[in-house]
Amino acid sequence: MSKSGTILYLDGVSRSFDGFKAINNLSLVLDKGEMRAIIGPNGAGKTTMMDIITGKTKPDTGEVFYDGQIDLTRHDEAEIAMMGIGRKFQKPTVFESHTVEDNIVLSLKGPRSIFPALFHKRSAGEQRRIEEIFSTIRLGDKRHDLAANLSHGQKQWLEIGMLLAQDPKLLLVDEPVAGMTDAETEETARLLKEISKTHSVIVVEHDMHFVRELGVKVTCLHEGSVLSEGTLDFVSADERVVEVYLGR
Repeated sequence: MSKSGTILYLDGVSRSFDGFKAINNLSLVLDKGEMRAIIGPNGAGKTTMMDIITGKTKPDTGEVFYDGQIDLTRHDEAEIAMMGIGRKFQKPTVFESHTVEDNIVLSLKGPRSIFPALFHKRSAGEQRRIEEIFSTIRLGDKRHDLAANLSHGQKQWLEIGMLLAQDPKLLLVDEPVAGMTDAETEETARLLKEISKTHSVIVVEHDMHFVRELGVKVTCLHEGSVLSEGTLDFVSADERVVEVYLGR
């Protein structure tokens, strides 16, 4: 397998905790500009995989390369974030006492502390970036509202916008539609598809209806390695996947 043209390249990755193999000889390749859905039962290794990609956890063995040539095992979390890997956790963490727009401004890429960020005069480039993000995350009419007043789904979109403001090349998104209404779930699928036109994206998700809406290649993890990979129809028809995950 060649690393060139890939945004993410994992080969033979393993990681144990107290004798339990959370990740077991995992290999996964994500092409530049690709969106991939990751599914699998609880304890399949999805979170540990994200932890390894973002530098929160180091693998015991295996290769983890970003953008073709950067060995992620040699970098810490802060360095990896600066290189353009952004992660959105399942529970949204927004600045509730600030407006929606301030949340975006505070997240814009670049070293800044909270006070200068809100009071400095924005460049035309920054303003354009903010408008782009608002058009993507569907919250233009809420920009002056307090983030605390958003619905659960809107907070998730805001947090995706805050991630986009950091200008990552690769976004890792963990269960974005958990707790959303059906309408919000459909809108989130559209939103992520839009983002995937200009970014590489990994979406970890349990909601199969949502995964179908994304219409992307699916990787099913089980016991820390890849059990099945392909279209959702292919993976859903795999008897092993039905047995360990979908059949429950």
